[in-house]
Amino acid sequence: MMVAGRVGQGFTGGAMIPTAMTIIALRLPPDQQPVGIALFGITAVMGPIAGPVLGGWLTENASWHYAFFLNLPVGVGLLLLLTLGLPPARTSLELLLKADWLGIVGLPMFLGCLTVVLEDGQRESWFESSVIVLLTGFALFGLLMLVVGQLTAERPVIRLGILFQRSFGSVIVMAVVTGASLYGITYLIPQFLARISGYNALQSGMVVLLSGLPMLMIIPLFPLLTRKLDLRIAIVFGLMCYSVSCYVDTGLTAGADGGDFNFSQLLRGFGQAFTLIFLNQAMTRSVPREQAQDAAGIYTAARNLGGSVGLALIGTMLDRQTSLHTQRLMESVAANSLIVQERVLQSGSDPQSVQLSTVNIFQVMIREATVMAFNDMFYFFAISLLVITPLVFILRPIQRAPAAAIH
Repeated sequence: MMVAGRVGQGFTGGAMIPTAMTIIALRLPPDQQPVGIALFGITAVMGPIAGPVLGGWLTENASWHYAFFLNLPVGVGLLLLLTLGLPPARTSLELLLKADWLGIVGLPMFLGCLTVVLEDGQRESWFESSVIVLLTGFALFGLLMLVVGQLTAERPVIRLGILFQRSFGSVIVMAVVTGASLYGITYLIPQFLARISGYNALQSGMVVLLSGLPMLMIIPLFPLLTRKLDLRIAIVFGLMCYSVSCYVDTGLTAGADGGDFNFSQLLRGFGQAFTLIFLNQAMTRSVPREQAQDAAGIYTAARNLGGSVGLALIGTMLDRQTSLHTQRLMESVAANSLIVQERVLQSGSDPQSVQLSTVNIFQVMIREATVMAFNDMFYFFAISLLVITPLVFILRPIQRAPAAAIH
């Protein structure tokens, strides 16, 4: 039932972000687009931040089931606003019949199967599992359908050819990495606090929410910043803040708690705000106006793909790094076996005390290995964000004349 619900959410909600970005690019006059992009970017960043808090509060005070009803009032309000704010348009059955159905079916098949392969491959021993082999085949078949649709359809579901435009291609690469970082860090911090610090869902959500404070502080300045500040400088500043915030978290210990994330979360909030909002602006400005709809769809798919792949890789890499560090700690314990034996015998020489002490030592090793694995993940994201920073200089500077508001 939950899987079916998630499929429905993805099917119905997947078009919302690219549609909203297309409306901004096509319906707002050029001089108002920076404001529209900034306001839309704020909602895109605040959603993943506020979600864990609301979900955690409902889980702790009511039931986790109620978290799935959060979108009901939002959806009703959205329908009313769309009805009042957008002019009615007639549905064209002819366009529906001419749609790129190969691409429409192939794209989710490719991305969905690829995500499952990356997420469950480690647990299923990769291609030793018939399920992983089957899903890989479906992913390749979906990719083939997408490519055929690109070559044969009059209006492909997304025009992948614009990826070869230098500025837009660099934006997409940055979108994949920042998407993985946004969703990955939002996943890592609650997991660390739950497994190491013993936090509940609400307490973890409050720590995640801390990164939203910088966003709230600089909301009034964003329309001015998007008009006056070179977006390349803004994106570099955001990526550097984002990368440094991840590096700060590489020194976590088994005694860390939510307070140890205060500085990194505040710094991360500035990084997320500047990176994602100005990256949205770079996307809309890097393609001609007639390609805005395709660009918005690809950009959204890239960021979501980055998030999905990032979460899948986190699960795989956490398991692998935990096993690696556990093995190294066990080797260290074996190399210092006399010291370990003395510590064990301090609790008593009877078999029950020895067994209890041995179990405690093993639990400590697992705990320390888990902390090291989390530190490795934060280091991975810090390096990833640093590596993509030079791509910013591929972006063309934005002309301030109104006629060149979309380039």
